[in-house]
Amino acid sequence: MYLHEAHAKDLLSRYGIALPGGRIAHSPEEAADHATALGGSVAVKALIHAGGRGLAGGVRMAQTPAEAKDHAADMLGTNLVTAQTRSRGETVHEIYIERALDFSRSLYLSLIIDQRRAVPTLLAAAEGGTDLEENAAAAPAMIQKYPLAADGRHNPAALAAFLDMLGVPDSHAGSVLAIVESLVGAFIDSDATLIEVNPLALMEDGTATAIDAKIILDGNALFRHPDLAALGDTARADAVETLAQENEINFVRMDGEIGLVVNGAGLGLATHDMVIEAGGRPANFMDIRTMATADQIATGIGLLLDDPGVRVLLVNVHGGGMTTCDRISDALAIAMQDRERTVPVIFRVAGQNATEAREAATGLPTPCTIPENMTEAVRLAVAEVARCPS
Repeated sequence: MYLHEAHAKDLLSRYGIALPGGRIAHSPEEAADHATALGGSVAVKALIHAGGRGLAGGVRMAQTPAEAKDHAADMLGTNLVTAQTRSRGETVHEIYIERALDFSRSLYLSLIIDQRRAVPTLLAAAEGGTDLEENAAAAPAMIQKYPLAADGRHNPAALAAFLDMLGVPDSHAGSVLAIVESLVGAFIDSDATLIEVNPLALMEDGTATAIDAKIILDGNALFRHPDLAALGDTARADAVETLAQENEINFVRMDGEIGLVVNGAGLGLATHDMVIEAGGRPANFMDIRTMATADQIATGIGLLLDDPGVRVLLVNVHGGGMTTCDRISDALAIAMQDRERTVPVIFRVAGQNATEAREAATGLPTPCTIPENMTEAVRLAVAEVARCPS
């Protein structure tokens, strides 16, 4: 689960990490009031679940409350498109008004799970800021790694030596080390999968302040953190993805034309990769959970049929256990019943009840092709989009 910057900073503040101080605004007038209360110049930030806001006009400086009001009016209700959003962007519902700070140097810090080693790992760079990703792509060695124990334990002396090697000045070594240790505590305690501070400003008095923060929490662990689960922003969550979740389907919307109907996260990712390798563009990621009924799967398929950008459905299912192949064919029939819009279906299934499912699929009210294997299924789906691009 992604946290907005304001909520991420609220969590970090519990661990004593220095922050500029800010308030959420829901209207231009409220933005002006907050700017007045904070005093001096402020940063006006669009609160969306994506990075790259600064380069996309989602972070602006205001010298006066009136200027903060104007910036908020420009942002609220608009769709902000960044390098980390879908092509349609994300709607800005809230603005974060934050005290602006002057600093001449900053660092990049983040904690992630190293999936190869299965341990939390500190990533750090001697220079932070909005150009970090571009700079790191040009010079990957600028990002240094420091693995921790699975429970976050570490040798403070070794960690201090790592920060020294990174180039943290002696004047700020103590402050930065304390912040890193606080980030580790927050990461472990909250079951996070990512905590990122960029930039971490090095202030003239030897302290360090987190100017921006991003936190992603493990959704499967939220039962241990009801206070954090309440920050899920469900009122503004993607309605399509939320409906899918409610129907036992893990679903992520994308910008392509090929709607994927797949069971299993691994098979879903493999199908996604194969479509891209073949020159196609997936419209979604889908993982049908084992307990999903035919009606629930039909709801997920209906979400794809209701997407005007979807030109073909690619079904790639391995039946077994609680999800049989004929349950998928039943779901397709339910989803297309009395529906004005249908699209061609490439129906590749294998495993339990595959023969019955293939026979049922031939009766769908839309052209249905049954390929021999996954490779052919992907090729046919990509070819269908090329044949009928719009």
